Amino acid sequence: MRKLIVFLVFILSLVGCAIGPDYKRPAIDTPSTWRLDERQANNLANTMWWEQFDDPVLNDLVTSALKENYDVKIAAARVEEFVGQYWIARAGFFPQISATGQGGRQRLSDNTSTSLSSSPLASGFNNPSTSYQGGFSGSWEIDVWGRLRRATEAARADLLSTEEGKRSVILTLVSNVANGYVNLRDLDKQLQIAQSTTESRRQSLRLTDLRFKNGLISLLDLSQVKSEYEQAAATVPSLKKQITLQENALCVLLARNPGPIPRGKSIDDLVLPAVPAGLPSDLLERRPDIRQAEQELIAANARIGVAKAAFFPAISLTGAFGWSSAQLSNLVSGPSQAWNWAGTFNAPIFTGGALMGQLMVNEAQQQQLLFQYKKAIQTAFQEVNDSLETQKQTREQLVVQARQVDALRTYAKVARRRYDNGYTSYMEVLDAERSLFNAELSYAQTQGILFQSFVNLYKATGGGWVMEAEKIAK
Repeated sequence: MRKLIVFLVFILSLVGCAIGPDYKRPAIDTPSTWRLDERQANNLANTMWWEQFDDPVLNDLVTSALKENYDVKIAAARVEEFVGQYWIARAGFFPQISATGQGGRQRLSDNTSTSLSSSPLASGFNNPSTSYQGGFSGSWEIDVWGRLRRATEAARADLLSTEEGKRSVILTLVSNVANGYVNLRDLDKQLQIAQSTTESRRQSLRLTDLRFKNGLISLLDLSQVKSEYEQAAATVPSLKKQITLQENALCVLLARNPGPIPRGKSIDDLVLPAVPAGLPSDLLERRPDIRQAEQELIAANARIGVAKAAFFPAISLTGAFGWSSAQLSNLVSGPSQAWNWAGTFNAPIFTGGALMGQLMVNEAQQQQLLFQYKKAIQTAFQEVNDSLETQKQTREQLVVQARQVDALRTYAKVARRRYDNGYTSYMEVLDAERSLFNAELSYAQTQGILFQSFVNLYKATGGGWVMEAEKIAK
């Protein structure tokens, strides 16, 4: 036993730092501020921002999606898979111990060349014979070069990466539900405009047809009015189709079969969320896709150490302790004891370049993930800047379009009055009403784009709200 203790002390004294590079976060060229200085920005990245729309229906849709969406469930199951992978890798740190037991009876033949009857050892040997065995066996790899430590480090990083991947799924899901609902309410308003315009033009067509039959106007005027009516009427089924497709898309996010989606506030009554604040460097901690990319880089970095450790001998301890007896009553007595222990090592001498090839693979994968990590950061900077610029310019565009709609409404009223009094041709009325219809549709579309730009801004900046949404998804 003393020799075993000395051997263990000698082996453990060899255990030092793990082979391979320790991870250090790469230097990132981070801008000090965003390209657009938003003075009204608020630190709302940790709140459930979709509640700022002040629409209970939207809140219910987001909650339902977080609880039922299949992509979230798949991501959660994937996290559990990598928890198991981490435990598998971590198990190598500890001795692997198993218990064995056996009992049986056998008889050997007397009619063979090696029969017991002709053997000088046959004296005192029972045939048939009974035997009982029981005991424990174990093995333990001494992690001298840090192979197990690096493998466990890689497995832990893989686990953290899958957790961030789940948060990325949640971030995308909430954003898609919010954008889908905003688009649905936007299409509802466009349909309302199209139906109202179609009905108005139907009345105009009826009156124009009466005037034509009474010989007050020409066929040309009647054809122009009818053309404008049909143009507005054709818009209605197109918008209805888009509404149905958007409802179906939302149903998929909610893990439901295709069907109608409940409505809450109109797009005119939705409240614009506040602009989230934060410096560009915050994205490294707030965006789950960036954190996921970094964990993948950490895992690849650790696997370089695993590949380098494979060049060195693997040192293990094995042993067994138990009892063996021909009688069950004497199985655990002192004379029945049997044990052994050994220290082994396995050193590669010639592998035909396999170990070097594996090291090259791991180093190349680490470089790929390093560049992907840097690219993910730059892409995040771009998305935030694009979202900030979009919401700022869209707000300004919406103000201008509102003035345009007001001006065109006045123009349409004046043109209709002038035509009724015989001061102008019907072409002026058609031009005014056509321009007003298109401007109203454009204004509604810009409203949807503005709300969606805020959704995309919260998606681009990330934040603690993802953690809050994750709690709902559990």
